[in-house]
Amino acid sequence: MLQEMHLRGLGVIDDAVLEFGPGLTVVTGETGAGKTMVVTGLGLLMGGRADAGSVREGYQSALVEGRLTLDPKNPAVTRAVEAGAELDDGDTLVIARTVSAEGRSKAHVGGRGVPNGLLGEMAGDLVAVHGQSDQIRLQSTVKQRESLDRFAGGPVAKALAAYRKTYTQMRRAEKKHREITQQFAERAAEAERLRTGLAEIEKVGPVAGEDHELKAESQRLSHAEGLQQAAATANQALSDSEGSGYAVALLMNQVRRALEGGAAHDPALGDLARRAAEIGYLVDDLSTECASYAAGVEADPVRLAAVEDRRATLSHLVRGYGEDVDATLAWAQEASVRLLELDSDSESVESLAAELEDLRQALAGQAAALTRARRTAAAKLGKAVTAELQELSMAGAKLFVEVNYKPDADGLVISDEGTIDLTDQAGPVAFGPDGADEIEMLLAPHPGASPRPLGKGASGGELSRVMLGLEVVLGAVDPVPTFVFDEVDSGVGGKAALGIGRRLARLARNSQVLVVTHLPQVAAFADQHLLVRKARNGEVTSSGVHTLDTEGRVRELARMLGGLEDSGSAQAHAEELLEMAEADRQLV
Repeated sequence: MLQEMHLRGLGVIDDAVLEFGPGLTVVTGETGAGKTMVVTGLGLLMGGRADAGSVREGYQSALVEGRLTLDPKNPAVTRAVEAGAELDDGDTLVIARTVSAEGRSKAHVGGRGVPNGLLGEMAGDLVAVHGQSDQIRLQSTVKQRESLDRFAGGPVAKALAAYRKTYTQMRRAEKKHREITQQFAERAAEAERLRTGLAEIEKVGPVAGEDHELKAESQRLSHAEGLQQAAATANQALSDSEGSGYAVALLMNQVRRALEGGAAHDPALGDLARRAAEIGYLVDDLSTECASYAAGVEADPVRLAAVEDRRATLSHLVRGYGEDVDATLAWAQEASVRLLELDSDSESVESLAAELEDLRQALAGQAAALTRARRTAAAKLGKAVTAELQELSMAGAKLFVEVNYKPDADGLVISDEGTIDLTDQAGPVAFGPDGADEIEMLLAPHPGASPRPLGKGASGGELSRVMLGLEVVLGAVDPVPTFVFDEVDSGVGGKAALGIGRRLARLARNSQVLVVTHLPQVAAFADQHLLVRKARNGEVTSSGVHTLDTEGRVRELARMLGGLEDSGSAQAHAEELLEMAEADRQLV
């Protein structure tokens, strides 16, 4: 319940505090007095769009602050606490919104700064604000569907939750299927390139490190004569094969003998002699290997040609796959893995197509079940609102709520086989996130009149009463803490206005109801009557907001009846109206 609202710098309101109680509270005042600012302020508290034009001239910003007493189990309280808000006394939540003259706004919930969007998320569980714009929205099929689903409660909620789960799965599968099929040609071309490359590599049959070994062999074969000459020359220098007497082996023997001759007198020379002997052995080994190398090297033009051919083949192969044979073999390994993945595309497409078909069939069945639940609720809702319209001076009027499949040439087909009931429509229908139904409310304003859509045949006054009738019915099954109505009585008067007053009083049995009105017939049913009066300087302050007692209510109703609050006859009429309303309230 909304306990209190503080408005500062908003429209004609300078600084005012309005206190509200349970039941039905009406706000009245002369045109331009600022009573609609109450609704504007509540709209801001509930996350409505901030308008710099609503900031009073001379103010840098406007402030709206509301104090609400809530059930701690209310989902809005949970959201607020999760955002860091704190409750006063365990059940009181303070919400504040400021709007700068530049149009920027800030929101605070429970003393914590929060995004403005949080107020909108909480609004549905706190306050239902209705104005002329809501009468316009009532003409939309979306609003009508929301009203029907709200009335239907559990059966539709359960069917809708199951439908939405499958719908989400189907949309994901459709997206994945679309992506794979759209990329199929590209992926097929990629697979063909990989196959060609792997076939080429397999045909050549490279071996790891082969290119480097062939390069070394090519160098040897290309310079065989020079290599043989180098080895022979080295062997000659080491072994004195030609008897020159200057070979390394002979010189090392001389060194060893000389050192051995002095070793008898100094052991150190013996160590040196042994080292000289070791060198001599190494020289002999080196000489032998040089001789063997020289004997083994020979020119082989045939082998050289084969090596060069193989090197050319490998060079051509690796040009498109890597720097060398090892890199080419690594590419082949990765390509084999990728090719297996691409080759499974056709299987994936078939599997996904089968999954998609299963989801579509399941969705069609769930859509049909949702439609049946809605049609059951639609009949009850139409009957309940029709009963309310009789009490709103629309005798003989009937509201019909129709639930039909929405046709779509590109949609899915709901068949009439199995458990799916399709008796009124065949062919493809449009499936959306909220089902395959098109909800439309039709009004027959009097007996004999053909039912027509609310957006085409209903007047402003009729829309007001239909909307109120809906809220009275919905409020009995799914109440919100506070209802706010601004000009719900526009376009009506007389007996119809009395009907509106009675219905508002009935709605106030389960919820707090705030009404901005200009009709005395509505104001007479109030539990609390607030009068907003503008001062001579054009401002509204707290001193201009009055909670009227019985005498004050008589004077205000007299003013609303004829503009003459001091007129005895007008006051008598006002007293009679209050007595009649009080008697009716006892019966509500």
